[in-house]
Amino acid sequence: MKTILLPYWGCRLLALLWLLGLAGCAPAAREPVYRIGFSQCTTADAWRQAMLAGMEKELSFHPNVQLQMLDARNDTELQRRHIQEFIRQRVDALLISPNQATPLADLVDTAAAHHIPVIILDRRTTSPHYTAYVGGNSLEVGRTAGRYAAQLLHERGQVLEILGRPGSSPATERHLGFVQALAQHPNMQLVAQLPAAWQSDLVLAQLPALLRAHPGVRLIFAHNDPMARAAHQVVQQLGLARRIRIIGVDGLPGPGNGLQLVANGTLQATLLYSPGGEEAIRTALRILSHEHYTKDNILVTMVVDSTNVQAVRGQTERLLAQQSDLFRQQQRWQQQQQRYNNQSLLVYLLLASLLGAVVLGMLTWRSSRLNQRIRRVLEGQNAEISQQRNQIADLAEQARAAAEEVRRTSEAKLRFFTNFSHELRTPLTLILGPVEDLLTSPTDDLTPAQRHDLGLVRRNAQRLLQLVNQLMDFRKIDVGKMAVHALEGDLVEFLREIMDVFEKTARRRSITFRFVPAEPVIFLWFDGEILDKVFFNLLSNAFKYTPDGGQITVSIGPEAATKTVLISVADTGRGIAEADQPHILEWFYQGSQPTPNSSGLGLALAEGLTRLHQGTLSFQSQPGEGSTFEVRLPLNKPAAFLDVEPGLPRPLSAATAPEEELLAPTQEAAPVRSDATALVIEDNEEVREFLVQKLQPHFQVSTAADGAAGLRMASETIPDVIVCDVGLPELSGLDVATTLKGDWRTSHIPLVLLTAQNAPEQQVAGVQAGADLYLTKPFNPTFLLESLRTLLRNRDQQREHFHRQLSGAPPTAVPQRVDQKFLADLAAIIEGRLDQPSLGVDDIAHSLGVSRTQLYRKVKALLGTGVTEYIQTVRLTKARQLLLQEGSTVADVAYQTGFSSPSYFSTAFKGKYQVSPSEFKALHTHLRA
Repeated sequence: MKTILLPYWGCRLLALLWLLGLAGCAPAAREPVYRIGFSQCTTADAWRQAMLAGMEKELSFHPNVQLQMLDARNDTELQRRHIQEFIRQRVDALLISPNQATPLADLVDTAAAHHIPVIILDRRTTSPHYTAYVGGNSLEVGRTAGRYAAQLLHERGQVLEILGRPGSSPATERHLGFVQALAQHPNMQLVAQLPAAWQSDLVLAQLPALLRAHPGVRLIFAHNDPMARAAHQVVQQLGLARRIRIIGVDGLPGPGNGLQLVANGTLQATLLYSPGGEEAIRTALRILSHEHYTKDNILVTMVVDSTNVQAVRGQTERLLAQQSDLFRQQQRWQQQQQRYNNQSLLVYLLLASLLGAVVLGMLTWRSSRLNQRIRRVLEGQNAEISQQRNQIADLAEQARAAAEEVRRTSEAKLRFFTNFSHELRTPLTLILGPVEDLLTSPTDDLTPAQRHDLGLVRRNAQRLLQLVNQLMDFRKIDVGKMAVHALEGDLVEFLREIMDVFEKTARRRSITFRFVPAEPVIFLWFDGEILDKVFFNLLSNAFKYTPDGGQITVSIGPEAATKTVLISVADTGRGIAEADQPHILEWFYQGSQPTPNSSGLGLALAEGLTRLHQGTLSFQSQPGEGSTFEVRLPLNKPAAFLDVEPGLPRPLSAATAPEEELLAPTQEAAPVRSDATALVIEDNEEVREFLVQKLQPHFQVSTAADGAAGLRMASETIPDVIVCDVGLPELSGLDVATTLKGDWRTSHIPLVLLTAQNAPEQQVAGVQAGADLYLTKPFNPTFLLESLRTLLRNRDQQREHFHRQLSGAPPTAVPQRVDQKFLADLAAIIEGRLDQPSLGVDDIAHSLGVSRTQLYRKVKALLGTGVTEYIQTVRLTKARQLLLQEGSTVADVAYQTGFSSPSYFSTAFKGKYQVSPSEFKALHTHLRA
């Protein structure tokens, strides 16, 4: 056996590569892992939850630190057991927010004896052996409240104090400080105290009697904001809100907390009392890292009233936004770190491969040299050398074949993972499903921070969908792909139907929502889809900036001087800053103080669509008092408007075309109308989600998990198509089909049944139940979509039949028996009360025993028009017949067909038939002669 010697430079290269490999594989220094125990007296209030949220935010920067929190629920004995358990576990640090000061003193001493650092939060204990204290100065909080109370009452008046839990240091010290401050003002009298133990329900129960016993009370000082809010409720109930002022403590941001209560005038002031969660974790880490720390960390406090609340809220919101940005940056850094680690591993593998290649190359070179030397020295052994050469050739061929196999395998893997990656690109809307499941889960496995983050994901996913839709409209306007398809109709009724969508929100937020039309009916040529987006955006904007209890007023009226119709949306919100007013209608402008969840698209889109509709959008705003947006539309039909025959489906335009059509206008497959709705009734969750995924790009999809829920949703929402499984629990799909086709509200809706049962007799049973299509599983999604398109086209033909039947033209299709009966009943009700001008949608809905919404959707589905327009058509059709009778006059016909005046009848008749009633009567009289 021969030893192969490497040249000197080769040895140095190998040594260098070996050292690089060792350096790459050397383990990185790891941070020590710390366990921190936190005994919280309670988590039942927002202030304590804010403390825990602050700790978790700070801990997000220290992945090596583990925090375990135990909630004592205001039970001192339970808190003692928690602390004893932490001491037994020998945690690295112990955070305690005491329920009471004295009972925990011996345990603080015990922890100190076991060399466990103890950090006391908010409430002090009587033991001096704590390591550090983090919290506000409750004594100074009480003094500040007393001085501010004297200032409010001009150093004269009676005061009532609502105390915290007896024995807790904040309650004791705040009371002492408050009394000390009042003592400096002899005319200030503390006439009563209410020991509420931080409980708002005790305030609601006991405060009314105290206020009746002391009618001279002019100010209430509550030891925290929740008790102050309860005191405000009592004061309001007793009618003393204007006389009694209320001061609280905490000053937390967010809905229902101190800063908002001061901003909306519920509290006169609150004293900022920071929870200190972040500072507690920082102090604990300084102690554990043996860094310098301060034993008593007193958090600052200040009075927040109407003079500075907006500034404090703004600073708090900016701080929260910065903290959120830091958290996102940390996540991005972790991703970059993970990517770096992966790339480092790849580099190390490449270095190892390079090392192997160099060694192999050097071995090959050395072997070649040896072979040459052997050939020169051993000329007589040619046969043996030839045999060895053949063996080497065979090995090389095997290596080449192996390399080719490796190459083909790598290419197959690459194609597989590439295709798999494309398959993983699920639609954005499917993000909302798992998030909703987590948020609505009945268990409490989620921490408040996790629940907050999931809510953030949900809101931003929904907001992104809305932004995509708005950006698509913006693109259509920008490239000139959106046209106005006008139809003459009643703009008053159109606005009223849009406002119905916001009624529930107005009631929930106690907002006064009024509609003030100058005339009961205003006929106008307009595109309903375009104006729906305009007024929906304006109303959404008004509700966004109008506070609870405010007022929103929508008014409409013609302006004869400008030949326009003026529609205004006025609110009592915060108004628009003067610096923002010149730019508020610009795309993507968010103002000098951007509003959360505002994209800067809504108002700009409304303004662009209004200009497209040959109108104008303007506004007037006074900061702090509200805003009024005014839309002016032309009374006369502009020449640029495209006509749409009443009752026929609106042609697909850029306003309703999907983004794919804008990008590829020559695409052959026409998508389903983007405004079409579909209801999926399926009990299997995975199949239901699959159907939603396939239908959602083409429909507005709603779902139901059983037959009863599906029937209820179908009758309430009146979708355009229904896809239903046969094998549903309790109420089967065949029963659902029979019920749907037997109910006049849903009889017109195309129905597709899906089932795993493919026997011929089962298919016959499905068709007999009323199904328009019967598909067996597994089914082709493309075939399903094409079938739905065909069913919708058939329904459009049926709608055309009804319109032709109404106008007297020859019918083109035979409608279903149930739909014929519905239209006959509808026509009978209208004709029976045709001479009544007050006949409206509500009257007809009441006569048919359905809601206004159900009636509107049924008529819209069958006739393609609203109920009000249908009534008008029936009146005019009947008027045309009466005008042909001898001896009839225009005035008589107007009153017989329910018009309020002959002039209004003439205007409506000429708008419908392009001739006045008198000209129509004269023309037909001449023809008969």
